[in-house]
Amino acid sequence: MAVSRPGLIVAAPRSGAGKTTVALGLMRAFARRGLAVQPFKCGPDYIDSAFHTVAAGRPSCNLDTWAMSERTLAELVSRDAGSTDLAIVEGVMGLFDGAAGDGQAGRGSTADLAALLGWPVVLVLDVAGQTETAAAIATGCAGYRADVVVAGVILNNVASPRHLDLIAPAFARVGVRLFGAFGRDEGLALPQRHLGLVQAVETAEIDRRLEHFADVIAAAVDLDGVRSCARASRLAMASATVDAAPVVSPPGQRIALAQDQAFSFIYPHLLARWREAGAEILPFSPLADQPPDAGCDVVWLPGGYPELHAGALAAANRFHDGLRALAARGVSIHGECGGYMVLGQGLVDQLGRRHAMSGLLALETSFAQRRLHLGYRRARLQRDCPLGAAGSEIFGHEFHFASVLSSGDEPLVECRDAAGEAVPEAGARRGAVSGTFFHFIDGQQT
Repeated sequence: MAVSRPGLIVAAPRSGAGKTTVALGLMRAFARRGLAVQPFKCGPDYIDSAFHTVAAGRPSCNLDTWAMSERTLAELVSRDAGSTDLAIVEGVMGLFDGAAGDGQAGRGSTADLAALLGWPVVLVLDVAGQTETAAAIATGCAGYRADVVVAGVILNNVASPRHLDLIAPAFARVGVRLFGAFGRDEGLALPQRHLGLVQAVETAEIDRRLEHFADVIAAAVDLDGVRSCARASRLAMASATVDAAPVVSPPGQRIALAQDQAFSFIYPHLLARWREAGAEILPFSPLADQPPDAGCDVVWLPGGYPELHAGALAAANRFHDGLRALAARGVSIHGECGGYMVLGQGLVDQLGRRHAMSGLLALETSFAQRRLHLGYRRARLQRDCPLGAAGSEIFGHEFHFASVLSSGDEPLVECRDAAGEAVPEAGARRGAVSGTFFHFIDGQQT
């Protein structure tokens, strides 16, 4: 039978309340104590997960109830948390905020994941401009769903000891545990850009910053109390067949994977599954003008920030020539979001300058005409490609600001959002080259 070590979930009533700060501080603080901490991120996020990995010293993994099946979730929790002392999940958005419709195991909310796993919630409250109302919010969150346990609260943005004195008695009256409180601190801020935080690999003095996070949380929070509330995952314990759970087949045996600051968005669980299935990952850097390995049988270009490096990518002749040579031989090449755009004819940056790309697809994209595309995607493949066989249903997520100026290849997918409404995203395929704006997360449970 699959087992799981204790875990807990850091959540908040809304985005921007400080859950990333608290999650990172807890991960680093417990790791400094010598605990093996397994970080997780609720939902389809790459950037927070990369910070988790640095904070905890172990690769973070996404857990997504909309896009992942229960069997996939049980597999990931059992595999990653089974040999650790404590699992810590950073939630997404507000505690109960999810997609408009059901996915494979829920609506993608932090509450859905907490209910499924049986892991308690540590609620982060930003109390700027509040006193007793904070206890009312905590009480509402604690009582909103019977299958979600709020173990206690950490207060953020406490203005002074007097401010805390006005808040704490209300929590005692309603019986909600206070694990601690901390005040405003500019050192807890992380640099941001249009898709969220600046990537961990680009953040200056990342370890020093995370040490400060841990210092603040360790001084302000009852770490022993937080750890004592963690519980084993009932999903993992109940999934006796998890070891036999089907895995997503790797797209090839020797996978050339673009990996640098322009191509960094790939879910860790996919790489782990590919390796477990015996595939070899061959990383290369387009920004360093490295071509994909000539002996590979598939090329995978993840998403990232090609728009920030468009000039360097346009000048990467060895990279583009290597892609074209492989395409001419019929080797499968797939791009997701940023990788998809680089496979196109050209990319217009935010200043309106056009940069020629590989030209393996007819796609022309622009960041000069910004438009947000955001949401879950349920896609049925119209043609065979590295994502699977024609007719397969897959689940993913789209998040970018690019506008499509033109396209002309055959559509790759028929795509719907979480509410079941058709969306324009159809991807593209030309010969063995394919791409989508959405990022693949999991296949349909069978």
